Amino acid sequence: MANIKNIIFDLGNVLLDIDYSKTIRAFEALGFEDFKSNYSPLKMDPVFENLEMGKITGEAFCDKIKSISKNPVTNEQIETAWNALFLDFRKESLAFLEQIATKYKLYLFSNTNSIHLTAFETIFTKDTGKPSLDAYFTKAYYSHLIGFRKPYADAYTFVLEDAGIKAGETLFIDDLPNNIEGAKSVGIHTHLLLPHERVENLQL
Repeated sequence: MANIKNIIFDLGNVLLDIDYSKTIRAFEALGFEDFKSNYSPLKMDPVFENLEMGKITGEAFCDKIKSISKNPVTNEQIETAWNALFLDFRKESLAFLEQIATKYKLYLFSNTNSIHLTAFETIFTKDTGKPSLDAYFTKAYYSHLIGFRKPYADAYTFVLEDAGIKAGETLFIDDLPNNIEGAKSVGIHTHLLLPHERVENLQL
């Protein structure tokens, strides 16, 4: 792509297949009613957003979930349900990152949390035999570690400034329209990755 020097990738449903409904069903199986109304990619209870911005710890998150549960639940049960959404890494997409790494600086920007980070790093090693997903990128940005979360404009500004890159020379790929709009608001070029699309099939 003309003038593009940097590409920022989202993680979920871009490089790693996820299914939010699996986490919803897992919590409902633990006795949480209407969990879907409080947890979705577009609408989150403040406790979930606070976890993703590093304002509360994983343990504090579990304590909050236990406080609203009608049934006794353990931290392990909560974490298992919370991680149920993860499926498999897209190996062809990861291989594509290696191919284009000589042409672009690659970055990762994911809304995530301490519980999920541990889980998907374990899945990554199982799927690929490699020690860390971060090795594919010049730098990986995780919302709970940087204190900023998509789709807020200050999150993208932080990444641009920390990486020392220009918005007009940067492409952002994400599967959620609101995250795309957030990136556009600070002048970043964008591509909304549709469910049938894979990054290795894009004309980059």
